[in-house]
Amino acid sequence: MELAAGKSGFLRNVVVRFLLFSLLVVGVRFAYVITIRGESCSFGDDFCFFSSTSPENQNLVTAAGGHLDSSSSVTLNPIAAATPEVHKRVMFYITVFQDLIVDGFLSTKSKSLCVETPVGEDVYALKEIGVDDSVGIYKKASKPLVINGLGHKHPFKDNTFDFIFSGNGALDRSDKAAEFAAEVGRTLKPEGYAVIHTSSIDTYSFNSFIRLFNCCKFVHSRHMDGFDPDMPHIHEIVMKKIVDIKIREKTDSSVSNRCSVPGYKQDLLKKAEPLIETEPLKPWITLKRNIENVKYLPSMADINFKQRYVYVDVGARSYGSSIVSWFKKQYPKQNKTFDIYAIEADKHFHDQYQSKKGVKLLPYAAWVKNESLVFEINQTPGDENVEKGRGMGRIQPVKSGGGIVGSVDVIQGFDFANWLKNTVTEKDFVVMKMDVEGTEFDLIPKLIETGAICLIDEVFLECHYNRWQKCCPGVRSPKYQKTYGQCLDLFKSLRQRGVLVHQWW
Repeated sequence: MELAAGKSGFLRNVVVRFLLFSLLVVGVRFAYVITIRGESCSFGDDFCFFSSTSPENQNLVTAAGGHLDSSSSVTLNPIAAATPEVHKRVMFYITVFQDLIVDGFLSTKSKSLCVETPVGEDVYALKEIGVDDSVGIYKKASKPLVINGLGHKHPFKDNTFDFIFSGNGALDRSDKAAEFAAEVGRTLKPEGYAVIHTSSIDTYSFNSFIRLFNCCKFVHSRHMDGFDPDMPHIHEIVMKKIVDIKIREKTDSSVSNRCSVPGYKQDLLKKAEPLIETEPLKPWITLKRNIENVKYLPSMADINFKQRYVYVDVGARSYGSSIVSWFKKQYPKQNKTFDIYAIEADKHFHDQYQSKKGVKLLPYAAWVKNESLVFEINQTPGDENVEKGRGMGRIQPVKSGGGIVGSVDVIQGFDFANWLKNTVTEKDFVVMKMDVEGTEFDLIPKLIETGAICLIDEVFLECHYNRWQKCCPGVRSPKYQKTYGQCLDLFKSLRQRGVLVHQWW
């Protein structure tokens, strides 16, 4: 036993010393390149990595529409470059790129681009393993390794590179993910490979990622430990640019009337809060408290890699109602900026939206087709959602089936399902709240029939039924004919189709 332990300790010491020696060799080489080779460059007294006249660097800078001359300087500090942290990053990238060479996704002849690399450790690593025709882009240049450019705006012509790399979660941090992906597709050559490092590891974000990069097909992925404490786990995704990109874009741009919700969305339903099966005796309390039990989609999955983030409030009423009091204050947005659409037919609230930035008002009634409708404001005793004495509006004939008619207007209804299909795409993240005073029994079936329901990631639905009234014990509201059982069936039909729907109050 002692002999085995001794051998194990000896081998461990050998391995540790070998790794330290390797790190020392890279550090010495790094310092040599900066201090010795740098002095031979035509950059005056500044340091540089490679000669400004090297063909590979000259070609890449020229491709970007720029040039190198004797007045150019390297912005990389040689002291910072020699730190252990930089050495660690270089060694990490060398290992990553060597694995990609072994797997056939990269070769020493590949013309390569590293995106959003502030200092260029990944570019340096590529050159260290023989991929000489490499360059990086960042908002602030650090020549000759890194030139000026942005992840969503490459300074290169179409089909320039055989290999494009984006590391350290650059895409995760981008607020222009769609443009980022489009630029990769534009500057990558057909049959070329793109490799992205992201911190997103769940299935939901992975499928959003693949859909975002419609230039390419998924080839390979793997998980690894990162070098940055802010990104301890890395998901490496490898894609290959396909030739029939236009055909794929055309296919993805439309939603079939018979869409099916994918399995990864259906899996989220297993984590969702259960529906309230038994009709509550005090719905004004039970349903309001239920919002505390809601499992929001962004609390269960990473919503990165979407083209847009959209919130649609159908039956928005005042600006301070659900938009401000709930969505802006309570909905977990993961630091994403949402485009907000407020759909409200009651002209009493329209002036509130005139000066609100980021909110677009649709002053019409969501309906199953484009036509004129009668919009009635009525109120029965016990109504909770009354603002400044204003009753709740609903679409119905002039003759009311109950309640007190306060006012009747002729308004324009619009085909909500068709509008939705023309406004958002499957690449967008869409949240919808619907409170339409009973019209949900018309709108939801139409969304299902047309396939527009598949464009919505999360639904908050208030279902209206002849519930017990707060004012009058044992008396049901005469405003609605539907029962709680019919509402429950509506919720179940959505969840059975894989739609993450919550009971709103």
